[in-house]
Formats: sequence, structure tokens, C-alpha cells
Amino acid sequence: MEKNPLEPTPLPPSVRANRVAIGSQVYNDIVEFMYDEAEYFDTLRLRDWIAMVAKDIEYTVPLRHTRATRDQDKSVVRTVQHMFDDYRSIMLRVMRVMDTRSAWGEDPPSRTKHMVSNIRVYRTDKDNEFKVHSYLLLTRNRFDKDTFDLIPCERHDVIRKTDEGYLLARREVIIDQAVLGTPNLGIFL
Repeated sequence: MEKNPLEPTPLPPSVRANRVAIGSQVYNDIVEFMYDEAEYFDTLRLRDWIAMVAKDIEYTVPLRHTRATRDQDKSVVRTVQHMFDDYRSIMLRVMRVMDTRSAWGEDPPSRTKHMVSNIRVYRTDKDNEFKVHSYLLLTRNRFDKDTFDLIPCERHDVIRKTDEGYLLARREVIIDQAVLGTPNLGIFL
């Protein structure tokens, strides 16, 4: 018997088993972490954000290509990146933005709103690390223009619990757009 293509596919048992329950303490802590991070970005408190970042972070934004339905698994190209940062390069970017003499692309700074939603948290093989999938809708306005950029994304994070609190250890941002509708990515997603 042929499967109906409109019938929803249930989550595999392994995914359901590893999912952290909405409303649990861990889930609430991670959601609060993500909301604080968004506020730090939107209020230019980048030094506060750096305190939330692990020293071994990998922060990537791969390219997106438009592909046919049967080739959706090839729509994200990880060999070419909009951004590929580690802790050192993130620190350089933050220092550059905070010292606006050399960050002409962000002086005056963009006005942004990071709207994080659809947060799903999963346990990993490591007791202190969690996979976090979320959606991000970023609005960005520059100068005195009456227009703004919309950047919709999906984020795949690894958040690590430490004695000092939670830290962002990995982030991959998959931008929905194949052609960016913003002049530069001088901001964090």
C-alpha cells in the first residue's frame, strides 16, 4: 500500500525520547538564555553576550541555494559560508563594533529585533550539553530609512551547562533566503 504524501510523518522514537519537556526547568533556563541573548544583541550589549559564549565556539552561517523538492537536502552548502567564526574572530568583531571608529558598516549601528520562536531542546550524549533548534526572525533598520530588512532563519545550537551558567558552544544559522536582502551581515544572528 502506498503512503499518502499528505499524511504527517511522526517523530522517530529516538528524537521524542531525547526531547526536553516544555515547561521543565532545563527548557525554561534555555529559553531564558535565548531571550537574554536576543536582548543583548538588540541593545548592543555585546560584551554581556560574549560572557555567554564558550571559548571553543563555532559560529557558522552557510550559503543557501534553491533546489527542487527532491533535492532539499542539498539546499544548504556548508563548504561556502557567509560567516565562519570562532571565539577569537567573534571577539574581534565585537571589539570592532564597540570601537566604532573601525566599524563603519555599523556606525551608526543597525536597529534590530531578534524574535526567537519555536524553541525545541534535546538532550545529547553529554549530560551538560543540549541541542537547541529555534527559528529567528530578525528585523533590521538603518539610518533614517522608512524600510527595514527581514532575515528569517533557523538556528541549530549547542548550549552547554557549566558551573557559571549556560554557554553557547555551537551555532549554525540557516538563512531562508538564497539571496540576502540586507546589504551586509555586520550583525549577529
